[in-house]
Amino acid sequence: MSADNSPPDRPDPTIFSAILTPHRSLSPTGFLIFMLVLGGLSFASGIAFLMMGAWPVFGFFGLDVLLVYWAFRINYRAARAFEEVTVTASELRLRKVSHHGRVSQWTLNPLWVRLDQDEHDEYGIERLFLVSQGRRVPIGGCLGPAEKASFARALRAALGEAKRGPTRTVFG
Repeated sequence: MSADNSPPDRPDPTIFSAILTPHRSLSPTGFLIFMLVLGGLSFASGIAFLMMGAWPVFGFFGLDVLLVYWAFRINYRAARAFEEVTVTASELRLRKVSHHGRVSQWTLNPLWVRLDQDEHDEYGIERLFLVSQGRRVPIGGCLGPAEKASFARALRAALGEAKRGPTRTVFG
């Protein structure tokens, strides 16, 4: 306690913190190798058609490579989106950043938050939601079913710990 008998302004310790990002199976190096191989094969095939006199086909092979490159660039741009979840004893913060950089943020009381899920018998967890005071906020949309199950277990444990409140150690 300070001189005026008010508690010190210390932030609550973090119980749980996670950053959820979309999974991309192809690394930037793998993408470069893939594009070089695809470009090389398309160029060789285009040259073969050019030698046979079918010169317009050469341009279509180049167009195919350009379209594949464009599709991958869009996919990698979408991977810049992420969700940040932080749980302390006094609040749960969810911050979603879209691939455009748009930020949405929710601050909820962990005492009143419930984690809801839509589950399919064969597929597993399809969607997760934070439910509080009539609001239902989707969370973890970029995760696969197994990852959602693991994340849900960890978040439920953190919410349970936040609901129990701060604990103190008794030295004896």
